[in-house]
Amino acid sequence: MSQTKDTAAGDKPPVVVKKYANRRLYNTESSSYITLDSLAEMVRAGRDFVVYDAKTGEDITRSVLTQIIVEEEAKGRALLPTGFLRQLIGYYGDSMQNLVPKYLEDALTSFATQQDQMRKAVQQTMGTFFPFGMEEVGRQNAAMMERAMSLFTPFIPGTEPAKKPEDEVETLRAEVERLKNELAASKKGG
Repeated sequence: MSQTKDTAAGDKPPVVVKKYANRRLYNTESSSYITLDSLAEMVRAGRDFVVYDAKTGEDITRSVLTQIIVEEEAKGRALLPTGFLRQLIGYYGDSMQNLVPKYLEDALTSFATQQDQMRKAVQQTMGTFFPFGMEEVGRQNAAMMERAMSLFTPFIPGTEPAKKPEDEVETLRAEVERLKNELAASKKGG
């Protein structure tokens, strides 16, 4: 999650959700039953929540978040590449298991920060106009995330280390500058 969402989430206490034996979720803030899709929307909006088993009082937030991911993947919104999932499963029970959660969290936070920086750089350079080449920037960001995930296999021969975040920002700045020049050239030519 980006820092702006975390800040917004920090403004209000987490919503308490109770999960009943019949698998229904009850939002105690709105006094209504909700769905996993409702919880996914809360995450996207930056609203924090905790989920408790209504009978035992056990905090089951992690399992509910995992369930949301599984449902999103099943809807065809594949975000997690098969290779990444295999690598992740391989770390269960491994001596590195305790390091993986913090690394993943840091990598996604860094990714979100870089996305925000890229958006700000584009807005400063182009205003609110988004040029046609933005798909390429999106592909570059996806490639950067894939390189970040490749850090999980640092001891396999033939894999190259991922670029530093500063290098990625410079690459994005260069791409924005290239797009700016293309736009200026098309305005002069048209």
